[in-house]
Amino acid sequence: MANEKHKDFNAMLLNSKDMPKTQIIADQKSIEKYGGSKMYFAPPKAYDNVMKAVPYGKVLTTGQIREYFAAGNNSDFTDPITAGIFVSIAAWASEQRRDDKTPYWRTLKANGELNPKYPGGIDAQKEKLEAEGHTIIKRGRTNIRYYVLNFMDSLYIL
Repeated sequence: MANEKHKDFNAMLLNSKDMPKTQIIADQKSIEKYGGSKMYFAPPKAYDNVMKAVPYGKVLTTGQIREYFAAGNNSDFTDPITAGIFVSIAAWASEQRRDDKTPYWRTLKANGELNPKYPGGIDAQKEKLEAEGHTIIKRGRTNIRYYVLNFMDSLYIL
């Protein structure tokens, strides 16, 4: 995200707009990709609440959160675009708060990948995860990415 220091992420977190809501999509490629036409939109605060539930030493993926919301709201899938944005908003909002922190570093991208859009980037997330006992590995030669080794062994089940 750009200009993080100038944004009020806690206000964004509490701005649910018209969410939660469900929308029927008609794009055939998307229907095939996501397994249905009923798309759910969860508000930003819902992501923050789920992320707060992940205990020390455990991890969760954004995909798991999306599946949890879809299943709990009679939908085929949860919108992936807003999911990524709202997970980042929850992270930055936590950084702006003095209390009531969200352990956002425990929420990973697909396949256990660390999220460079979190406050402090990969280095900060890596440090926090290693402090909780996780091993971080690097993959790639030019497009280097970082992952939690054997993240499935530490997966938090919603």
